[in-house]
Amino acid sequence: MHSLRRPRVEDAAAIYELISAYETAVIGAPDMTPEDVADELVEPDFDRDKDGWLAQDTDGRLLGSAWACGNGDSDLVHVDVIIRPGVEGLAEELWQAVLGRARELAAERGHDGATLHLGVHRADHVKRAMAKELGFEPGTSFHRMRIDHDGPVEPPSPPAGLTLRSGGRDDVRREAHRVHQEAFAEHFGFVKLDYDLWYERRQAQTANDWDQLALASIDGRAAGVVIGSNQFVPDQGCGYVATLAVLPEFRGQGLGRFLLRHAFAADASRGRKGTILHVDSNNTTPALGLYESAGMRPVMVIDIWHRRL
Repeated sequence: MHSLRRPRVEDAAAIYELISAYETAVIGAPDMTPEDVADELVEPDFDRDKDGWLAQDTDGRLLGSAWACGNGDSDLVHVDVIIRPGVEGLAEELWQAVLGRARELAAERGHDGATLHLGVHRADHVKRAMAKELGFEPGTSFHRMRIDHDGPVEPPSPPAGLTLRSGGRDDVRREAHRVHQEAFAEHFGFVKLDYDLWYERRQAQTANDWDQLALASIDGRAAGVVIGSNQFVPDQGCGYVATLAVLPEFRGQGLGRFLLRHAFAADASRGRKGTILHVDSNNTTPALGLYESAGMRPVMVIDIWHRRL
């Protein structure tokens, strides 16, 4: 027996326990922290009263979690269903709810259909089979890369004409937003966001630290940005490069490598054990090769499956 209800902010600990049980069964350890779960519950695009479901038994123990989350005004909807190991017969009910809500989200934004994205750990054979059964197809893969720091890291030599500004000022953040939007315009799953939503999303994350944003200008022109966060500090003691973007006209000049090594040095100076980032294997720039040549190694693969609904 189970019942369905909407998630609440105070459910974060129980949802984390459910996800931990699921991810430990799949990949051997939790891949989320309690902070990650709490952040998802207050994500600006996520309406807890409409977009999420929790399944619980008669004792109140969570058996499953499901959600459909829109992305700005686009037709893109991120979806997921998580079932506690050993629980049978719940996935179909939750997926029906998720797909129905995805249709509603697209219609509310004026679209005649929805593009669904589902993240699946490469090792999760059960969810991969479920994705196929539901009509999803592989879209791209994100490689989690890591480099370890054994003591201080030498800061890189700056390119000619370079100036760096941190994200403590509103004008710098706005310019960083512009660079990010223009640099990522051709990437898989990119959705154009106005500054206010971009800022609100980052501001809502407990791991956010605007001092870890570095906007690079060449001869006075904004050219690239690196944005770090504390997302992987609680569980792995590592810094995280959430965004690394270089405008097309400044690519091929070593700026991306400089910003990456700048992040390494900054993380090491904060006492981080290493630096982590995610890279799309279908990236429009040769980013994977850049990260490998800088000494990073792949430690996990997460596949993005997609479906047109």
